[in-house]
Amino acid sequence: MERFDTQALTGLILAGGRGSRMGGVDKGLQKFQGIPLTLHALMRLQGQCTEVLINANRNLGAYESFGVPVWPDSLNDFAGPLAGFLVGLEHCQTPYLMTVPCDSPRFPLDLGERLGQALLAQEADIAMAVGAETNDTGSTLWRTQPVFCLLRTSLLESLVKYSHGGGRKIDAWTAQHRTVSVPFDQPDDDPLAFANVNTLADLHALEDRA
Repeated sequence: MERFDTQALTGLILAGGRGSRMGGVDKGLQKFQGIPLTLHALMRLQGQCTEVLINANRNLGAYESFGVPVWPDSLNDFAGPLAGFLVGLEHCQTPYLMTVPCDSPRFPLDLGERLGQALLAQEADIAMAVGAETNDTGSTLWRTQPVFCLLRTSLLESLVKYSHGGGRKIDAWTAQHRTVSVPFDQPDDDPLAFANVNTLADLHALEDRA
């Protein structure tokens, strides 16, 4: 089977949210183990992609100091992750774009390769990670992680049409295309790989577990 070429992949860090559940602070600049969350994501992506972009809507100078291109949403009013997908596809110079959120500092170092291999094997347009989450009772659930997404950049026209028609839901748009789900369930996969931080309490708890 054809091997997925990570040199054909651009990474996009989604840091454009309001941070409302974190008191309105810019989540991507909050520190995890002494390093801004977005910088954690950047360091984990740099070995997986030929280029990395950041989608941010505030404190652009702070994000630009990380040394990669920073692009705000082209849609108004913090339109959500799909607005980040859109700006990433608009500025991507490679055949594939992979998105990751700024608030999951332990995502897999082989994310791009595994999503890409599954996309090629299934001749899909989109590949999404499936990862473990722990619910309030301590049980482990396996959920699709739609913001950990690998896209063919040829989907730009489709996303422009959907977004300009008022669409904002990731699952409603991806349902229009051939999508493959990729479980990260191997014995040596990090059970906290897709743990995300929505509040400062979440951030401190993840630091303690790490």
